[in-house]
Amino acid sequence: MRPRPGEVLHFSEDPTIRTFRPHVAVTSTKTGEYVWAVGHDRAPDYWFPRQCPRAMAWVGPGTSPEDRARIIGDGSGSRVHTIEYGWLEAIRTVELYAYRLPAESFRPAEAAFVATTEVTPLGPPERVGDLFELHAEAGIQLRVLPKLHEFWDAVVASTLEFSGIRLRNAIAR
Repeated sequence: MRPRPGEVLHFSEDPTIRTFRPHVAVTSTKTGEYVWAVGHDRAPDYWFPRQCPRAMAWVGPGTSPEDRARIIGDGSGSRVHTIEYGWLEAIRTVELYAYRLPAESFRPAEAAFVATTEVTPLGPPERVGDLFELHAEAGIQLRVLPKLHEFWDAVVASTLEFSGIRLRNAIAR
């Protein structure tokens, strides 16, 4: 599930949203009111239940071969997403939807896109489907760990590019 040209996506477990209104996101470091969306490259970051903690790493231009082998693994592609065992059932059963939104309403903001005005979806939400299958089709390794923090510490100290979402929901250190 990726946006088509001229679109960005918003993922939600709520299939009834008719209009996206700017708001201050609880987890945002920005103080303004925004509608949040993602583009093609970052859409896989949201192939999870909303509250699921996940740590993600991928090969970038500055990634050393040693870090790639140590963290992602030889022969394991160029990207890994990690979750905790306690989230497996939620990933199997969540009903996740993607809203296609007009890209011209948004501007880049870090790894996402934001709009400061109301945005109407281009059509009804689409059920995302099997999240394991999405990862497999995209060639993204999905790794399940007892706890995320050790992996996260290794990733942020590496030369890999990375993102962590909802890490506050991970099992405590």
